[in-house]
Amino acid sequence: MQWLTPITGLIAAGVAVPLLVLLYFLKLKRREEFVSSTLLWKRAVRDLQVNAPFQKLRRNILLLLQLLALTAVLFALAGPILSLTAGPGRRYVLLIDRSASMSAKDIKPTRLDEAKKQARQIVESLRGRTTFSLQDTSDQAMVVAFDSRAKVMCNFTSDKRQLAAAIDSIRPTDGKSSLAEAVAVAQAFAQSPGEDANNRSATPPATMELFSDGRIGDLAQILLAGGDLNYHCIGRSTENVAITALQARRSYESPEQVDVFATVSNFSPSSVRSDVQLSIDGNVRVVRSVTVPPRKPAADNKPATAGKVSISFALKHAGAGVIEVRQLRPDVLACDDAAWAILAPPKKLTVLLVTKGNSVLTSALHACSPARMDVCMPADFDAMDHAAMSIAPIYDVIVLDNYVPDALPRGRYLVFGLPPRGIGVEAKDRLKNQVVVDWRQRHPVLQFVNLDNLFVSKCRRMLLPRDAEVLAEFPETPAIAIVRRSGSAVLVVGFDVMETNWPFEPGFVMFCYNAMHYLGLEIGQVRQGMLQAGRAITLEGLPVETDVEISGPGFAGRKFKTDATGVFRFPGTDRAGVYRVSIAGANQPKHFAVNLLDADESDIEPVREIVLSGQRIEAKKGPAGRSNVPIWPWLAMLALALVCLEWFVYNSKVRL
Repeated sequence: MQWLTPITGLIAAGVAVPLLVLLYFLKLKRREEFVSSTLLWKRAVRDLQVNAPFQKLRRNILLLLQLLALTAVLFALAGPILSLTAGPGRRYVLLIDRSASMSAKDIKPTRLDEAKKQARQIVESLRGRTTFSLQDTSDQAMVVAFDSRAKVMCNFTSDKRQLAAAIDSIRPTDGKSSLAEAVAVAQAFAQSPGEDANNRSATPPATMELFSDGRIGDLAQILLAGGDLNYHCIGRSTENVAITALQARRSYESPEQVDVFATVSNFSPSSVRSDVQLSIDGNVRVVRSVTVPPRKPAADNKPATAGKVSISFALKHAGAGVIEVRQLRPDVLACDDAAWAILAPPKKLTVLLVTKGNSVLTSALHACSPARMDVCMPADFDAMDHAAMSIAPIYDVIVLDNYVPDALPRGRYLVFGLPPRGIGVEAKDRLKNQVVVDWRQRHPVLQFVNLDNLFVSKCRRMLLPRDAEVLAEFPETPAIAIVRRSGSAVLVVGFDVMETNWPFEPGFVMFCYNAMHYLGLEIGQVRQGMLQAGRAITLEGLPVETDVEISGPGFAGRKFKTDATGVFRFPGTDRAGVYRVSIAGANQPKHFAVNLLDADESDIEPVREIVLSGQRIEAKKGPAGRSNVPIWPWLAMLALALVCLEWFVYNSKVRL
């Protein structure tokens, strides 16, 4: 047995018990009256004798009942807990899933709140050191919250208030659910400091208590070693309708034309009808009703799949904006009912050609019909304000013709010949008489471009970084590749076009057109604007110590500064929505769309049995059990019964 608040009980006993006994020593104040005889007043004489101090306490059943009732109340105030287990203290790791599916409201108020409630029950039942044993020790627990990443909320401790506060501080996110990192962290913390080489210790291994709906994507990667795992399944409903895919793009031929494609998924066992709304900057443009087929059940060793319907919108919008696609049918999970995309303003490309006088390349770029094309010498490019160009780019694409600049501002580059420094590409020894042996014909840069007849008399052997994307290859070296570094995208053509027959081929102008539009539109406007929940917003190539202000779902006006390398990184994209980043010195803020767009998280059907590396673990039936039983409610009931008995005895004496 242990006591939660023994000091409170002792203080109350020191005050209440003496006061109760003192009440029985108080002398009654009587009024004097003259009577003719005391024969009829024997009972009054006996009352006078009872007023003697020690006479009043003899055979007083009322005092005894009151003392017993008061004792029960005082013991209840001390918070006695009856331990159902004995021996050395145990250790528990509470793994609480806070991913997107745990925000479902099929259990009120949410699944996460129910998981936290059950976790608190385990904390309340932790056994402390017993009063009557010198061998028993306290139970300990640690709290780990996880979504796509794991976060230790509280290390091992027996302080129940600290553990309860750690559980209460867990906030929901709209990220994916990944358990492997949480288990690895838990196993690292749970390892006893006194374990020897044979992995033996006097402290028993920690027991993991997993609170989740089972919608975890990496269960097959988890290996459990040295400890048990108890799975507590949270959730009831399976019905949910979600936006699981979204893409928005402008037409190359008509830049004002915007095409939006979305996928609506139904995870319910019956078909549903829902209205899908398209809005730009909060203004509703289109509402369309769709019928989504039901979920397909699992069959022939194939998992169940959601019913899906694709929907497309075509509209005209001349400026920049934030596109929102939302399904309007109410359900228990709100974070996947909408998705966002950032739409850049329509425009033809502005191009800067840095060359020493390549008229062939100049003519080919002019044939691509850019809105504006400037041509400058290498020295003029080096004299430009590269810091300002990194914050607010003047040109959509910069073409470098066999020239290595002193510095490379952040932007999109088409490079012919020598690759620039700082992108991880090295140009080694010279090669002669090269022909293309393989190229990616379906890549947007090489669509409708035939490289069969390309002959290069001289080039250099290129050594590319591992993350480079190779588009064409010579027998001995890559020929064309895309490299992304420090917020820049560089399309490297590893040879001088004047040392090839390419300018005489019709595919050369087509290559220049594809390359400029791919760099200027695809990379510049789409890829940087959409993120999944939990992925950090990163801006590179900014001036050092630049003021940055960011606003997003649930917060506004948070201020930061870029680091010593000119990089701004904001990892707090836990909730789906639109994030607005304002950079000091920039004319317009940048917008980022953070979406869930994950069918596994939108499928909210609780999994009653999980498989960890071939080991099947069934969910515990009912809520988390208790290993300790509080006694104070029974003591309070006993005190109430004694008070009722004392009242009955008192009234019986009065009637007598």
